[in-house]
Amino acid sequence: MVQEVHHNDLTAALAAPVAVLDFNATWCGPCKMLGPVLEEVSNEIADKAAFFGIDCDENPQLAAQFGVSSIPCLVVLKNGKMVTHQVGFQPKPALVAWLNGVL
Repeated sequence: MVQEVHHNDLTAALAAPVAVLDFNATWCGPCKMLGPVLEEVSNEIADKAAFFGIDCDENPQLAAQFGVSSIPCLVVLKNGKMVTHQVGFQPKPALVAWLNGVL
């Protein structure tokens, strides 16, 4: 399950051993395509990582903090530190392969 982040509050994500942050926007076509894929993947590998959705328009400080300039952008945190990121839509097999390689 992808948890929504509000008010630039990353408390839950920073507390997770591994977190995947999905920076997106409601007006972004590729973000809309990625949303259902990420929801499906998050349910399949919930034991490996916590997933968070971050609307860049509602959380501009977080987008700036992580240097997000293009969306969708997935950021992986381990113990609160950014270890990698990926920009753009990926089909499920590619996304799962990328995440398994990172996790």
